[in-house]
Amino acid sequence: MSAPADIVTPTERSGHPPELCQFQPMQGCSVVKVDNRVLLFGQPPEVLKSLIKKGNGRLDSVILPDCRERCGVLLNNLEFPLYYFLFVDNGLAEGRRLRLIGNADHVHQVLEHLRLTLLGPTRRELEAWGTERDIRDQWLNAIEFFALKSADGSIRPVEDFFEITFFENDVAETGDFSVRRLAKDIFEVSAPQGQAKVDLNGTERIDPPYLVNGDYIPNGLTQFGVEVLGGASGFSPEEASTGLVISFNGHYVLIDAIPFLDQHLRARGIAKKQISAVFLTHLHDDHCSLFPLMLNAHRADVITTREIFHMAMHKLSMGLGWKTEVISEHFNLVEIRPGQTIDYYGLQIKAHCTVHSIPTIGGTFYATHQGKVHEICVVGDNQSFTEIREMVELGLIPAETEETLKRLYSRECDLLIADGGMGLIHGDPADALESQADRVVFVHVDRLPERFNATFSLASSGKRYTVLDGNSSLYLTRAMEFLVEIFGQNISPRWLGMLFADMRIRRYNTDDVIIKQGAGTRGVVYLLLTGHCEVIHHDGKGFSVIATREAGELIGEMAVITGQLLRNASVMARTPVTVCEFREETFGRFVEYTGHRQRLLESWSKRPLIGSLPPFRELNSTVVDMICAMATRHKLRDGEELKLAGLWGFLLEGELIDNRTGNIVRTGEELGNAIPFAPAGPSSLSARGDADVLTLPSDRLLKLIPQVPQLNYRLRRYRLAQHDQKAPWLLNSNR
Repeated sequence: MSAPADIVTPTERSGHPPELCQFQPMQGCSVVKVDNRVLLFGQPPEVLKSLIKKGNGRLDSVILPDCRERCGVLLNNLEFPLYYFLFVDNGLAEGRRLRLIGNADHVHQVLEHLRLTLLGPTRRELEAWGTERDIRDQWLNAIEFFALKSADGSIRPVEDFFEITFFENDVAETGDFSVRRLAKDIFEVSAPQGQAKVDLNGTERIDPPYLVNGDYIPNGLTQFGVEVLGGASGFSPEEASTGLVISFNGHYVLIDAIPFLDQHLRARGIAKKQISAVFLTHLHDDHCSLFPLMLNAHRADVITTREIFHMAMHKLSMGLGWKTEVISEHFNLVEIRPGQTIDYYGLQIKAHCTVHSIPTIGGTFYATHQGKVHEICVVGDNQSFTEIREMVELGLIPAETEETLKRLYSRECDLLIADGGMGLIHGDPADALESQADRVVFVHVDRLPERFNATFSLASSGKRYTVLDGNSSLYLTRAMEFLVEIFGQNISPRWLGMLFADMRIRRYNTDDVIIKQGAGTRGVVYLLLTGHCEVIHHDGKGFSVIATREAGELIGEMAVITGQLLRNASVMARTPVTVCEFREETFGRFVEYTGHRQRLLESWSKRPLIGSLPPFRELNSTVVDMICAMATRHKLRDGEELKLAGLWGFLLEGELIDNRTGNIVRTGEELGNAIPFAPAGPSSLSARGDADVLTLPSDRLLKLIPQVPQLNYRLRRYRLAQHDQKAPWLLNSNR
């Protein structure tokens, strides 16, 4: 295989391998190899797994990218590359330091991120958060016990493990090589062995570095159970890291947020809209990848302690370079304390402390059915009982913590999910040999030792553990909840009864055609209850995806509302899908007599317009529909004035004159004195010829933005792109 054209290498006529080469271990990053040293540009989630699979050279340097987020993932994930460098690649034993190259602000924020995930909070932080003394001391003692220490016994700061080089005038000199920034995310490496050009732009998607097998057959909603997104460790090159989902009455609660959360949910046929909350156990990168939830259509509840929540928000803040208070706008804290039980919409959750390198909790989840209580215990990342006993004897943790954990391992429950990682800070499967649980399942491990194979189960992606089966009533209640979201709170119960008296539940496999373009309507309208679909149109030359739909959205409704007899597009299931099927006639009467027909028609007509406007192009259809519901279109004639006080507007077609300055406003420009996250534009304009304007009321929009994380994030990101990364919510230097 010849070297890429943009790499200059020494001649290979002698038959010796080139001393400088380049390859891409996964999307979103690039590696330049100088001799046997690996220089990693960009660090997408689980990049370590791709490097392990390549097995090509020793990690020497990480170069932080300019763009911190792309394709729905953060690109500066250094925690596991650092672990690998220190403990697997013998960097710590050999006294080597990992080179860290980037601009000063980004470097300092990454170090602060790593300080939280490796060392946890400081005493001052815990005191500021009002942590109870016993829990505070236990966490601080565990942090000190597990932390890497200097010869004098003091905890080594994160900076100790890096050799830091800042870009100065777009050049970073290391002594062995130099890195020049040519443009945004375009770099040139120069070394005695040759030169290489690295371009991190142009990536349209970033996938996990391992195969994610999706389901083909729909799984029914369960009343109580667990879906496994992944069960391995952050070092497992062929498997997903540990991620679980508790299903309860047709709703889903994540147990931690796994890297590449979107892909893993889709593989299981779960739409993000079906996720109501995440029970967050701790901050390590293989458990706390919350960024995809910032792109959700609704704010996710984060069920955790206030300390772990503050740490998680601060971690995201350092990853994006945004102020913590702005990050927090995208989530709701549902606080739980160790030893406390909360009621989360009927699901009882009791938290407990585990023994780990940073503050960590686990939880027991209780569901009552016909008078009987069922339990699922998720222990969380936890040390082996041998190590815990040693820490108790040293007075580092209270005996009550050990007793609580042993009781969890030994008591009766429907399902015990425990840490079997058998590493320096993980559990031992032998600790569960006396468990009275109906089923014991281990996570954080690729394979169990042979002696446990006939005793325990191993969690792996795609497995399901059902405690209570679901029934048809779950689909009915989910359909009612979704209809209330679509049509508002004041739906007549009698009309709902009419709709549901004549409905049926249907299931489709992945890639099934639900609606066929050009076919008759067959007299039905669909409400998606689970999964994702694509709306596909054929224009006579080829197919194109014109929209996506997920759980909670209608498909096929416009044929009823507009009176069309033929479908104008196809709809295909891209995951396993469950739908609630209504009769067209009944649905049509419902929207007509409840006054929703005209509103839906107007919303439908605005969808392509809103979706094409630059600030809204990356929004999903649910959020676009929210904006359509408040949008007003103005058709202006020559000389007609338009007042834009309290409005955000877009000139769709024509020209306008600013009545104050006389400046011309042209097609595509923004208008109004209430533009979100931007200076006010002109508020009084007159048409210069015919013009078409769309406006949004700022009072309603400003209420919507903090309630819709995806809209909040995308609008802010759009403004950053416009204003050269300058905005009041960006962090200043941490130096």
